[in-house]
Amino acid sequence: MADLHTPRSLIVTLYGAYGRTPGNTPLPVAELIRLLNAVGVDAPSVRSSVSRLKRRGLLVPARTASGAAGYALSRDARQLLDDGDRRIYAHPSPPLRDGWVLAVFSVPEAERHKRHLLRSRLSRLGFGTAAPGVWIAPAALYDETRHTLERLELAPYVDLFRGEHLGFAATRESVARWWDLEAIARLHLDFLAQHEPVLRAWESRTGEPDSEAAYRDYLTALDSWRRLPYADPGLPKELLPKDWPGGRAAEVFGLLHARLRDAGAGFVRGGPGGS
Repeated sequence: MADLHTPRSLIVTLYGAYGRTPGNTPLPVAELIRLLNAVGVDAPSVRSSVSRLKRRGLLVPARTASGAAGYALSRDARQLLDDGDRRIYAHPSPPLRDGWVLAVFSVPEAERHKRHLLRSRLSRLGFGTAAPGVWIAPAALYDETRHTLERLELAPYVDLFRGEHLGFAATRESVARWWDLEAIARLHLDFLAQHEPVLRAWESRTGEPDSEAAYRDYLTALDSWRRLPYADPGLPKELLPKDWPGGRAAEVFGLLHARLRDAGAGFVRGGPGGS
């Protein structure tokens, strides 16, 4: 999991955790460098990654109230992060009766590059493959799927349906074909191996938490965790193996979030001692 902490990913995680304000106040470049340095990212890597995020339309250059150069979230980036909140911080296990959303797509051969983009995006959203050109996910993912397809201008190639699985194979057997449950379980176990010891260490501490340490541990935990609810879209419990580690992984992240997010905010606001 540690290899996933790329500068670009950490910047997105930073904005998701601390960079959204009612007025979309830009983060000064100097602050981005300070905050990313605390998690081991050097200044040239920050500048390079910010440039890539700008080219992708996720960050927009803006001046702070004091006139310093900075970057704010684009409208698309804000929607992306808001959609992600519903998974990252809730990660529900919906009842089976809620049903499924199906994505059925057809892309003309002349635009086959969009076929690959569609598959990769549906996969990133947590869809499983029911059949060629037919993807399936828990029905709760409908809104986020619609937002993503519209943002990427892929909606004309896709039809979305809600429904229930009526057989012929048992739904639990089908789910094991639609998703690689063993691979998803390993992701949860990797998260636990890296971050459960961090939680135990914080639970053993007394006194006021060090804001920089809280920020560093929270940002890296969030950067690891925020991918899991996309690999694991929140399948109904009755369709999963009895020893499924996803519940414990979600619990560990929830406890780290409750303990560290606000404590780390002091470092974000103005240095190791907070402000």
